[in-house]
Amino acid sequence: MAERPVAIVTGGSRGIGRGIAIELANLGYDIVISHFDFDAQGKPDESKGLETQKDIKALGVRCEVLCDDVSSTEDRKTLVELAKSKFGRCDMLVNNAGVAPSKRADILEATEESFDRVMGINLKGPYFLTQLVANWMIEQKKKNPDRSYRIVNTGSISAYTSSPARGEYCVSKAGVSMMTKLYADRLAEYGIGVFEVQPGIIATDMTKVVTAKYDKLIAEGLTPIKRWGQPEDIAKAVGAIAEGRLDFSTGQVINVDGGFHLRRL
Repeated sequence: MAERPVAIVTGGSRGIGRGIAIELANLGYDIVISHFDFDAQGKPDESKGLETQKDIKALGVRCEVLCDDVSSTEDRKTLVELAKSKFGRCDMLVNNAGVAPSKRADILEATEESFDRVMGINLKGPYFLTQLVANWMIEQKKKNPDRSYRIVNTGSISAYTSSPARGEYCVSKAGVSMMTKLYADRLAEYGIGVFEVQPGIIATDMTKVVTAKYDKLIAEGLTPIKRWGQPEDIAKAVGAIAEGRLDFSTGQVINVDGGFHLRRL
């Protein structure tokens, strides 16, 4: 149905996801965005999603938006069915949706409720959405062997950096790293590349509450490049993957962290 390649971007209404969606639109992809935004009263908020949709359409491509909980089996199916019905194809999946704990709590006091919520959205959701989309991509590849199919997971430096006040987040992102390796291994025979982008300290709604803390740490040399990362920094890495520049590097982790991952004396 669609002549252009199509990308599904979860958590695509704002922050890193919005940056990725706009980058892919600039590269000529039609976009399907899912988001799970709420207003101050806890009601679903479509405004950010619709704003991003408008900006993407202004770039001359098509864009569909869905309010969708990636941790829900039914919502994942609905997202994929939307892509199938509107575009008939999916060339790229970007598992970007993620949350921090609602309340930071010491690992000795953290609750199972918080753990289940974070793991459901950050790990279980992308794990099974990838399963769903990967099987569809395999079907597409058989019919269209000349097309390229790719999957990108948004990880975090928290996959290997201890933060005992948000342990569930760290564990979820460590899981995303292994998930990337597993799917890269399993899907290589079909020519489907799977990658992980590991952001460092990025200026988003999630980090807004710790701005002063990270301003100080960055100024003191926490990262060799002494600035906050921006969503566009992550988007450029995903764009390089989308352009096929890393197709022989399946399973690769791309650090977009200002050099945080370097061990320095």
